[in-house]
Amino acid sequence: MRKKVTVVGAGNVGASCAVRLADRGLADIVVVDVLDGIPQGKSLDLLEAVPVSGVDVKISGCNDYSATAQSDIAVLTAGFARKPGMSRDDLLWANYDIVKATVEQVVKYSPGCILIVVTNPLDAMCHVARAVSGFPKNRVIGMAGILDTARFRTFVAQALDVSAEDVTAFVLGGHGDSMVPLVRYSSVAGIPLTDLMDAAAIDEIVKRTRSGGAEIVKYLKSGSAYYAPSAAVAEMVESIPLDRKRVFPCSVYLEGEYGIRDLFVGVPVKLGERGAEKVFEARLTESELAALHKSGAAVKELVDVMASKLAELQPAAVAG
Repeated sequence: MRKKVTVVGAGNVGASCAVRLADRGLADIVVVDVLDGIPQGKSLDLLEAVPVSGVDVKISGCNDYSATAQSDIAVLTAGFARKPGMSRDDLLWANYDIVKATVEQVVKYSPGCILIVVTNPLDAMCHVARAVSGFPKNRVIGMAGILDTARFRTFVAQALDVSAEDVTAFVLGGHGDSMVPLVRYSSVAGIPLTDLMDAAAIDEIVKRTRSGGAEIVKYLKSGSAYYAPSAAVAEMVESIPLDRKRVFPCSVYLEGEYGIRDLFVGVPVKLGERGAEKVFEARLTESELAALHKSGAAVKELVDVMASKLAELQPAAVAG
């Protein structure tokens, strides 16, 4: 039996996620949104592309979460997008209620699913999703590190005029201005990045990576990135139902790893059929670890702001 994936939100990110997942033929897809007709219309359009794509999946859209019942994975994209001048943190309260409401509905009908959080501020919203769902830590995962790493790889490839496929890198930390691109672990076809670029050039790429989302928002003026985020989601989703055991930087709940406790922070994670199955601890230098802790502290500031509301949350009721 094919797996079932629910995409919450039929906006640019959600619709793009549905397209990428459908093209891979990984699972049947349900797109749910509060706007009448939007998920139905986009899903029908996508379904009509299936014969051309050569895959056999069912795709539907709805406003009623009952149609999402028994989903294996739920991708949470619903929420307000950034506008020029806004930080991801500015979206905290705007998206808190949206994530709370959507998780309640998803869990009601799919109590055994794995949650992939995309809504910003991502790491903070993972805390909301975990508190509302009551799920174990392996079943609440934030999409961030894959996207940030992809941006870092892109900028390195541009600077060196090489294929991005040959650039290896990963970015840790929260999905924000304090994210930590690990230059020491970055290479091109096995050649350390520091052998190919001087420190000033690398620093510029690190800076651009950290503001990668804001750069796109500046151009779009009334929206944020969606092609690259949806590609990152597709990579994560594929590894779970196929039990591929891929290792990606994802935002997961840490309980002492890297010296961080009770926070969702981006670290290398093995993704398999049980979700986030293992956190890998890379050996970091003192300065790298300090940067990661600083990034974690930025996430904690947002979580502390929400502390009283998070404490009041009760796990969502499950449909009988």
